[in-house]
Amino acid sequence: MKHAEQVTFGGSGLNRSAHQRTDPTALADLARHVSARYHLLWRGKVLMQPEAVPVLPHVEPDHPLISKATTPPIFLGTAEDDTPHFACDISDWAPDVADMETVGAFHDPSQQQHPDLPEGQVFCELRRMMTALNPREAELAATARALFSWHETHQFCARCGAESEMVQGGWQRTCPECGGHHFPRTDPVVIMLITHGDSVLLGRSPGWPNGMYSLLAGFVEPGETLEAAVRREVAEEAGVPVGQVSYLASQPWPFPASLMIGCAGEALSREITIDPSEIEDAIWVSKSGMLQVFAGENPEIKPARSGSIAHFLIRNWLADTLD
Repeated sequence: MKHAEQVTFGGSGLNRSAHQRTDPTALADLARHVSARYHLLWRGKVLMQPEAVPVLPHVEPDHPLISKATTPPIFLGTAEDDTPHFACDISDWAPDVADMETVGAFHDPSQQQHPDLPEGQVFCELRRMMTALNPREAELAATARALFSWHETHQFCARCGAESEMVQGGWQRTCPECGGHHFPRTDPVVIMLITHGDSVLLGRSPGWPNGMYSLLAGFVEPGETLEAAVRREVAEEAGVPVGQVSYLASQPWPFPASLMIGCAGEALSREITIDPSEIEDAIWVSKSGMLQVFAGENPEIKPARSGSIAHFLIRNWLADTLD
């Protein structure tokens, strides 16, 4: 697709500055730099200011919350003007119990206001706010969330079980016992725009909001091509055979660590046989029907979450801009 990278989290040209990750002196200088910007996260939620522009705020290197963090900051990269960007996790903070009821839920509308931050700067669920971010803010937020999620679940060496250490500005973990090196994990996931004539195949998983449907998706297995993964996942979930498969676009999806690989596939049949252990339902929806869904005129079907690659692909399919 000519405009594939316009998808949310599609990339803003942030310089990851990988050459500086291996230089502790350079990293220390960047961390103390007068223009350094620190973006805060709390239990997977990102500090934002929903009622302002820009939406993604930052704090300075000398802010007291930076020194209180128990996890080292992560170096995200540098902007075009050489401004260094870091991320800092302050998950040890415990807000009022009343603000915690929906934290971690599929749909978390809550916002947490830290007493040491300006009024209106609150921790928000990234999926709920992602469409409000500009491309640079989205890339920074997605990168920070994915990296901290990885560190949270990979604190021990996979080779010997000893506790590993964060190095290279957060882009590697090293085991002091066996010397093993571990790198951030990204799981490839195919997400499929499966069509038959002028209809698209949609499915829904248990636990989703009532009426929400999206494109079928699934993890790529070891030793499997993207094309094979598309055909296998659609057959497993909906019993629909797929012929030709082509690549469309990709989207980093830091919930917690996926790369969504958007593909188009041509169904060879419209007959659906779902596997209830995989999905709850699957349906064919015509283009005219999807236009009604996107317009909010269908009381029974809600579209895929705005900002997701599923929403992006369906919208471009409706507009005939998949080339």
